[in-house]
Amino acid sequence: MTASDPKADLHFYLQSARDALLWKLEGLSEYDIRRPLTPTGTNLLGLVKHVASVELGYLGDTFGRPSGEALPWLEDGAEPNADMWATADESREYIVELYRRAWAHADATIDALALDTIGRVPWWPNGRDEVTLHHAVVRVIADTHRHAGHADIVRELIDGAVGMNQGNDSMAAGDSAWWDNYRSRLERAAQEAHGDA
Repeated sequence: MTASDPKADLHFYLQSARDALLWKLEGLSEYDIRRPLTPTGTNLLGLVKHVASVELGYLGDTFGRPSGEALPWLEDGAEPNADMWATADESREYIVELYRRAWAHADATIDALALDTIGRVPWWPNGRDEVTLHHAVVRVIADTHRHAGHADIVRELIDGAVGMNQGNDSMAAGDSAWWDNYRSRLERAAQEAHGDA
């Protein structure tokens, strides 16, 4: 029988999402990591900036462990969605290093506290702001994996690259002709279901 280590399990899934998200930036230009590819502006570097902010909030401030990082995009008076994109003067290196510092800070919180430790989420309504460390870590894992999925789609739109990490694309084997045929079959099925055929 294998012994259970809940913190190790949580950390594994959190780190796998972190790594997947940063991998999506590799090999792309400054333009490509910043350009909005959905009607709501989803972009790769903005996703990294957002998840760094989420980790610092939920796994730092919530448990009385502020990081000391300046996050002007979250301050009162900041424009809406300022955490979802990087300005021209916020370099890739700055955002990635901020995210790595957020990891270290979050990991230190997870290591230092019991999973049943109660924290208070500063931006939740008073009286409904209590959360356990376990809940906060699960919330951050879910948010990071969600945004890693967004990043996977955005990256595919940029250059066709897909997958969880280098060497593991988690995709069916097939060349571009196979994928073109597959997509055409899906389009036909959608049209038939809609009654267009």
